[in-house]
Amino acid sequence: MTGQRVGYVRVSTLDQNTTRQLDGIDVDRVFEKEASDKDKNRPELDEMIKFARDVDTVFVHSMDRLARNLDDLRSIVRRSPPRRSGSHS
Repeated sequence: MTGQRVGYVRVSTLDQNTTRQLDGIDVDRVFEKEASDKDKNRPELDEMIKFARDVDTVFVHSMDRLARNLDDLRSIVRRSPPRRSGSHS
């Protein structure tokens, strides 16, 4: 089974732009959260975690776009199903 390329983008304020976060990366589907500020409710992130399968690759511009801090990142990893992992540059 061939995996999909899934993107997650997030901005904190209305004056920020998500366009360049995955610039040059071809993805099959993007989950986007705009103007999240300090809101811990991120349904787009939850949807992306549920959507992504173990054969998919998730692209994020940087860790600060995925998680607000180390505790938040740990929580996201714990909520995610086990997957093979790797890195791309």
